[in-house]
Amino acid sequence: MALQGETSEQIRERIREPKHYKVIMHNDDFTTMEFVVDILMSIFHKDEAEAERLMMMVHEAGKASVGAYPYDIAVSKVQSAAARAKAEGFPFRMTIEER
Repeated sequence: MALQGETSEQIRERIREPKHYKVIMHNDDFTTMEFVVDILMSIFHKDEAEAERLMMMVHEAGKASVGAYPYDIAVSKVQSAAARAKAEGFPFRMTIEER
């Protein structure tokens, strides 16, 4: 019950999870499998078995989704991987897609 002079407001808060974006890893003929596994373990925090499984998916299918993250995190991971690939001289490529 509102007192005289007060306004009654109903406040609704809608908390939504941020959209997630898939990080897609693409195959090429130059980037080594060992480098890909290392990226998956060090940047994407996959265990060795999962990193090897994902690397083989990329190798066999040409590309694979290696994780889904909020946009800023997906971009950061892709940029980190691209910087390491460039430093190593690999043409490694990753893209981001909305889920």
